[in-house]
Amino acid sequence: MPECETPLWPCAMTGAAACLAGFEGISVVIHGSSGCYYYPATLLHAPLHGTFILENEVIFGSGDRLCEVIGELSGRGGRIAVITTCVPSVLGEDIRSMLAGTDVILVDSPGFSGELEAGYQAALAVLAPKTDPERSGVNIDGVSLSDPFFEGNIQEVTRLLHRAGIPVGTVFCRDRSGMEGLAAPLTIGTNDDFASGVGKYLGGTLGIPALRTTCEKLVTMCEGADMDPVLAELDTQEERVTHACDKFLRRYDPPGVAVFAGAAYALFAADTLKRYLDAEILTVGTRNNPPALPAVHYPLEKVTGLEQVSRKIDEVSPDLVIGSSFERSLSDRAFVGIIPPLRGQVRLSHPPIAGTGGTLHFVESVLNACMDKQK
Repeated sequence: MPECETPLWPCAMTGAAACLAGFEGISVVIHGSSGCYYYPATLLHAPLHGTFILENEVIFGSGDRLCEVIGELSGRGGRIAVITTCVPSVLGEDIRSMLAGTDVILVDSPGFSGELEAGYQAALAVLAPKTDPERSGVNIDGVSLSDPFFEGNIQEVTRLLHRAGIPVGTVFCRDRSGMEGLAAPLTIGTNDDFASGVGKYLGGTLGIPALRTTCEKLVTMCEGADMDPVLAELDTQEERVTHACDKFLRRYDPPGVAVFAGAAYALFAADTLKRYLDAEILTVGTRNNPPALPAVHYPLEKVTGLEQVSRKIDEVSPDLVIGSSFERSLSDRAFVGIIPPLRGQVRLSHPPIAGTGGTLHFVESVLNACMDKQK
């Protein structure tokens, strides 16, 4: 019997929790075992609630336990959302009937129904977001509590929009409950893996070239917007990145790189290192399904197990590995972390990956990691 490979990416249940817990005023209940609760609670660093069902609930039904937890939360104000996990879903319990007559949000998102992004989209679909034609501003899209850089991304993209005189619409998904139904008609993204599909999408903010293209669209779509300060900033900061990379290349050879991340971040990392550092992208392993993009010129495949990652690193023998603590544990090469989990380090500040600040932070981290390894 073949051994099971270590799963590297969270399941759909965690994705649903990442979406719903991002809205202030929604109490999220994980209906399942203690393990199903503690994993998203640890990863998302969000106040979640659990039913912690035991063997007797599995045998005789978990409805009473679920109603007990909902009853405890109902007096606190706000909305309540219940996310089903694998056990109640396999048992076939009719949770919807149990919650009939209440305004509880129910998201059927057991782990076996898909990966992180699938659960995120399932929860968002239940919330049924809508745009308000009268609302000004631009929505910020692609935010997930599972992303170590989500806070920094929000701060950075908000800064850029304000610098252009554009108010922020709804942040999907990090806003107040109810704002999902009052979204602005226009949207820009920080991570296409978590695109909400709400509003007219004007483009992403991962990497300076993509951000420049998005800014040019904002000029034509947002009346009164002044993008000149932002475009001038892009030119100035790109010159700084180019200068720092050129200085590195006068001392060292371009690195060979193996990238492991969600598809959006993985392609951002590969494109950025190729553009500014002339890096050789040896392999790109995505946690989720890679996009069908004809313009991708790197060896690209979905990588789902730790053994698969280990084999790939041994095969291509990179100078630099981009990924998570999983990848870091497999080699002593230069390393930069961009996806969870990122263990063994203190993280207090909120660095971005999106926007100009995101490119600066990422390239800075790469150059420092490579130089430290050379020393």
